[in-house]
Amino acid sequence: MSEVIIREIQKTDNAAVAKVIRSVLEEFNVPKVGTAYADPQLDCMFETYSEPRSSYFVIEKAGRLIGCAGIAPLANGSPEVCELQKMYFLPETRGLGLGAQMMEICLQKARSFDFKQCYLETMPYMEAAQKLYVKSGFTYLESPMGCTGHSSCPVWMIKTL
Repeated sequence: MSEVIIREIQKTDNAAVAKVIRSVLEEFNVPKVGTAYADPQLDCMFETYSEPRSSYFVIEKAGRLIGCAGIAPLANGSPEVCELQKMYFLPETRGLGLGAQMMEICLQKARSFDFKQCYLETMPYMEAAQKLYVKSGFTYLESPMGCTGHSSCPVWMIKTL
């Protein structure tokens, strides 16, 4: 079995990251409008997460990207709040504890950037993801924060770091 590596994104990962994200969104029949699917940054994730207080990570196995996630300041939000963004895993990675590992790496990075809270948005039928978020200390919110552009994501959660 090949070793799994979690590392920061590189410019050469852009196409593979976009493919992983779109593949998972299509698997779950997520609307293409009002979700990460339509984000203009999807094809240039390395450049997007090269901004201050932003970081993006990929999971690589045998030279192939199989998962990804990142953190960045919450758009139009408090400077103390970051957003867990674009956390997606191909089916073969699920149930192996990689989501929990990736979550901890992202949250540690958020703390190193001095964020006090981490926000996220998801879909109601992404139940396994929500279980991971709750297990990681996220709680549900009644309304969205900031202005992410993801109007089709009706589940909002927050965690104090």
